[in-house]
Amino acid sequence: MARNNAQGENLQRGNSGASTASASTSASASAAIRVRSRPDPFLVVCRCFSIVTSAAAILCISVNILSAIRSFKDGSDIFDGIFRCYAVVIAMFVVVAETEWGFVIKFWKVLEYWAARGMLQIFVAVMTRAYPEDSGERKELIFLQNIASYMLLACGAVYLISGILCIGLIKRQRQKKEVSRDQAVKDLQELEQRREELEALLIEERG
Repeated sequence: MARNNAQGENLQRGNSGASTASASTSASASAAIRVRSRPDPFLVVCRCFSIVTSAAAILCISVNILSAIRSFKDGSDIFDGIFRCYAVVIAMFVVVAETEWGFVIKFWKVLEYWAARGMLQIFVAVMTRAYPEDSGERKELIFLQNIASYMLLACGAVYLISGILCIGLIKRQRQKKEVSRDQAVKDLQELEQRREELEALLIEERG
């Protein structure tokens, strides 16, 4: 009788020890997942800069649309209105390129390279700044044109210099590593969830 009680106590201690070890393993695995899922600071900076560039391009689109509407409405300069329409279309390509949408990059591989993006952005900035108006009633529109064009010009210069220094290549390599790391973390989480489910079934069967 005493021997059976001793064996029962040892079994309970073994189960509690296994549960403790399992809990510690689960905690360590969760900690590892949290560590591995930290975002890359370099990619975060690149995404923030991409947002700034997109905002500058959208501002250029708005300014060129307003200029085109005024040119067509007043009939003062039809050619300027047509020029502004082209500027709007090209600026839209700038915004789409910053999203790095795979469908667009697939057909426009040149937009994947930072130097090409920089030259495109500088071209849009020059188109936005071209044909300045001197009339006093459009002074606010000219002010917006200057802000939009110089902002996009600065972003284009940064992209061009970074592309020459192969910063874009470094970003693409880090993006691939981040995708691989995220997939590995996802697989680890699925395995951890499956292990917990199997442990729960095992405990139910023992009970």
